[in-house]
Amino acid sequence: MTNDTKIGTATRINFAKAAPKAFKALIGFDAAAREGLDPSLVELVQIRASQLNGCAYCLHLHTSDARRAGESEERLHLVALWREAGHFFTAEEQAALALTEAVTLVAVGGVPDAVYARAAEQFGDERLARLLALILTINTWNRIALSTAKVPGTDER
Repeated sequence: MTNDTKIGTATRINFAKAAPKAFKALIGFDAAAREGLDPSLVELVQIRASQLNGCAYCLHLHTSDARRAGESEERLHLVALWREAGHFFTAEEQAALALTEAVTLVAVGGVPDAVYARAAEQFGDERLARLLALILTINTWNRIALSTAKVPGTDER
């Protein structure tokens, strides 16, 4: 058994080592999702989903990546409240963040038609499909990190 983290009495697996084919497939899916999407938008989506899912490991990772890519501290501080700070985000970013919230919290209220239509208008079919794939991958990464107790501040990519 390959272990990397012990939480309480439970030892957690290293997902990448224990399921390398699944891990590599997810990396490929993630890379395909990002194609044609603005790198800043990618990070904003990953940050918002990580906030909603309570994944400190991924939140730390993606805020650090966003900073390295030139994202402003001001916008990073406002991602969680993007609706109230709408003028800091483009119409495309707002549509992506709304869709991220709806898909991430799909069990709460589904994906409302208005949210989907707004994203479809901003992104078109191909980019919308990649945006959806990106949202799906970050939600999967969040669940892996939370389930295996990844430690925030470490970058185990």
